[in-house]
Amino acid sequence: MHGGAQATYPPLDTLKPVADDVWIVDGPLIRFGPPLLRMPFPTRMTVIRLGGDLFIHSPTPLADSLKAEVPGLGAPRWIVGPNRIHYWWIPDWHAAFPAARVYLAPRIREQAGGRIDFDCRTLDRADGYPWDHSIATLPVEGSYMTEVAFFHRSSRTLVLTDLIENFEPAKLSSWWMRLLTRLGGVRDPDGQMPRDMRMTFRDRAALKRAVETMIGWNPERVILAHGRWYQHDGANELRRAFRWLLK
Repeated sequence: MHGGAQATYPPLDTLKPVADDVWIVDGPLIRFGPPLLRMPFPTRMTVIRLGGDLFIHSPTPLADSLKAEVPGLGAPRWIVGPNRIHYWWIPDWHAAFPAARVYLAPRIREQAGGRIDFDCRTLDRADGYPWDHSIATLPVEGSYMTEVAFFHRSSRTLVLTDLIENFEPAKLSSWWMRLLTRLGGVRDPDGQMPRDMRMTFRDRAALKRAVETMIGWNPERVILAHGRWYQHDGANELRRAFRWLLK
């Protein structure tokens, strides 16, 4: 579902530089949630270049213009599904760039069914990946899903997916959506982990250790999949967003 400029982050389907060797691509709106509470979510992917290789995180739709643009940065080498609900466009990227290896967070295959019917590897540990020298990997395990966070060391960029969501009220089309995001704890300028998601991370000590690890990386910026991301002062944004856990 494609949304207008007010609801998304145009220009869409094009590479936007964030830091040295880091780009984002803002994609269309999708609707997600229970039938009576479906919300429009703006989407965002991240591209990190390691030498001549590209790390593709949470792919958005592969528009023809984007497909032509990507090889100008390098060769897609790794395509990453960072949690069980961020996989939909991976088959399109895999078909377009068959030399790239696909890595999936736990339970994506279960969620995707037959949509992903090709060879993939699992993101189920903190190291042992071909990008270890440049990108730290941190699986954050919950009862519903494991989200895998990534930290690009040289640019001090932390890449999250749904661990923080940050919807801007001006981009929401109704008072009902603005209310839902406030009640859910995901409204800018105080975006956090959605309150319903918090209940699925029952091992609070493990979650706290993961957040403290991310803070310890001292990120300058934190890229989110949904809503306004944090261009500066990333470590303090983490402290703010997870104050309910760290206190």
